[in-house]
Amino acid sequence: MTDIEFQSRAEIKAFQEGLLADALAYLKANSPYYQRVFANAEADIESIRHIEDLTKLPFTEKKDLQLYNDDFRCCPKEKIIDYITTSGTLGDPVTFGCTEKDLQRLAYNERKSFQCAGLAPGNIVQLMTTLDKRFMAGLAYFLGIRELGASVIRVGNGIPELQWDTIRRLHPDTLMCVPSFILKLLQYAEEHNIDYRGSSVRRIIGIGEGLREQDFSLNLLGRRIKEKWDVDLFATYSSTEMGATFSECEYGLGGHVHPELIIVEIIGEDNQPVPDGEVGEVVVTTLGVEAMPLLRFRTGDMAAKHVEQCCCGRNSYRLSPLVGRKNNMIKLKGTTLYPPAINDVLDNCGYVENYCVVVRTSDAGTDDVVVKISLRMESQQQAIDDVVKELKDSFRSRIRVAPNIEVLPDEELRRTIFPPKSRKPIKFIDTRNH
Repeated sequence: MTDIEFQSRAEIKAFQEGLLADALAYLKANSPYYQRVFANAEADIESIRHIEDLTKLPFTEKKDLQLYNDDFRCCPKEKIIDYITTSGTLGDPVTFGCTEKDLQRLAYNERKSFQCAGLAPGNIVQLMTTLDKRFMAGLAYFLGIRELGASVIRVGNGIPELQWDTIRRLHPDTLMCVPSFILKLLQYAEEHNIDYRGSSVRRIIGIGEGLREQDFSLNLLGRRIKEKWDVDLFATYSSTEMGATFSECEYGLGGHVHPELIIVEIIGEDNQPVPDGEVGEVVVTTLGVEAMPLLRFRTGDMAAKHVEQCCCGRNSYRLSPLVGRKNNMIKLKGTTLYPPAINDVLDNCGYVENYCVVVRTSDAGTDDVVVKISLRMESQQQAIDDVVKELKDSFRSRIRVAPNIEVLPDEELRRTIFPPKSRKPIKFIDTRNH
């Protein structure tokens, strides 16, 4: 059977609309939360026959998941075999349960995503992300690599010495990690005379951070990695709520959707769909989820949908690199920014060891941005004023405006970036009252 991603756009749309009808019927029969939503909205589920008809239904927001978490469950509790949590907008984590069918769906999703990035049986993937702390991603990657028939090395995050020792001993051809960690790996290799260019690694699959601009060229972080290490770079986009991954193919022209797993809408400020190719908020409807399916879930992520056929032959639509998160938009000195643009400048500064971007409301009611950095050992002899001036010049050349800069001891900054209970480094703190 031909993979649905290679069929025509019309066939893909009709296929998704058949799955949408099944998903709506399943929610109506099994979801206490959506039963209330449909009743309150006086929604006629049978009239939702096309993807365009989704606009007749309300959105689901993260706060809904937090306030009515158990009401989203569509199966008996004893069918849940794995519990996952993700961050919530109201402070406490949001819990997701997965049934055996859901874990099989995750494995299928990641297998297709890895295949899209060129992996096959015989490849060896070094996984630099955690499988513990109720984290979905690490588990999904493991299941997908296993389903694909490739080999996986579960090293976990951090510890450059252990990563290089594993590469030397087991010869992986693929690394899967947060892209900015690669810079730390390379720094460690250079400091310890490790021949990373002569290693077995040929491919890096990035998670959690972008590698490309909106025109699909490499961003500063991607270029910096590529200039030092001539490996193939692939970016991915996923989240716990969608239970699906948008992975680049070898042409790097956006993340391909798996039409059997998810429907994507891109909406504008008026909450209506925007034209294809225009940036808006990513809204997803999950397909084939048994425990906690979601309808029109607002991710808060900003991206564009590209519908023309990809060079790889797939006709499934693709998502552009993320522009940022809707709620994290910054208006600095008249310029609209998203945190990834600031991160991109900082990730390209060889003298910055760690950083955190803090946004607050000024006395005048405008956005005020403070970038807190620590310096690498070899740069600590530099005058602080010179560092601040150089970094501000870098910001102005890249994003036209310069935030305030604070230079702190690395130990002090790390306490903010790596709090004990967090699974991810905290590089963005927003104290504004939206």
